[in-house]
Amino acid sequence: MPAHFHNVVLTGACGGLGQALARQLLDQGAKVALVGLQQPVLQQLAAIAPERSTLYTPDVSDASAIQAMAADWMARHGLPDLVIANAGVAGGFDTAQAEDLAVLRRMLEINLLGVATTFQPFLHAAGGQPTQPLALVGVASIAGWRGLPGNGAYCASKAGLIAYLQSLRAELRGTVASVHTVSPGYLRTQLTAGNRFAMPGLLEPDVAARRLLAGVAAGREHIVLPRRTGWLATALTCLPARWHDALLLRQPRKPRAHEAGATPIPGLGESSSSSEKSNP
Repeated sequence: MPAHFHNVVLTGACGGLGQALARQLLDQGAKVALVGLQQPVLQQLAAIAPERSTLYTPDVSDASAIQAMAADWMARHGLPDLVIANAGVAGGFDTAQAEDLAVLRRMLEINLLGVATTFQPFLHAAGGQPTQPLALVGVASIAGWRGLPGNGAYCASKAGLIAYLQSLRAELRGTVASVHTVSPGYLRTQLTAGNRFAMPGLLEPDVAARRLLAGVAAGREHIVLPRRTGWLATALTCLPARWHDALLLRQPRKPRAHEAGATPIPGLGESSSSSEKSNP
């Protein structure tokens, strides 16, 4: 696998990690399809290398829109060697509240379906069994390793994503394609600014982006950012379930819609609880 990538499709380009990835890829000389929902942010990123950037604003859960984006990009530059499905949303969840069911549905559409929707047109163009290097990167989360109180929708979407990526990886064994599962812990972004609980191992987005790209280039199938947060999460899962749950129940919960620190989920209106690319 090349140390540097040349033809990249990046969703969630407007979030903290997405912007860091876009800047580093463009600085390395890659051609990048910048996919996101905030046109002004995309334009600022494209200004780094206008001749190597193309802006797209589809909803990642809209298969037709993503297929149109992919067709346009491949008509310009051919099949990418790196596709990063980074778009995602997060927010608190309470099963007792009827309005939160819509939050769960939308989170699954973006965080889980959106990844498969992003990969599909490129795998189709490659005939299902790629004959040229194609790295498929899904940004999951440490929160997908175990359910967390008040975070059921996000944890479920990321756990489902991890399982989906495992399945896709198995399907592509023996080809030149690779599937990489990225599990970030806490990144210092606008979304984590509203968190009211402890965030061990808080990482800067630029550092996370650099480690992510290095891990993919090295062929690592599982990338945890930072590793020490993964070790802590693994250690916690070794506790008896009652101890684990009692410990986490003492922590403040992630903000829900209408609560301080909550940000909108695209497709749900201004009152919903999160935005483009999140962390646990």
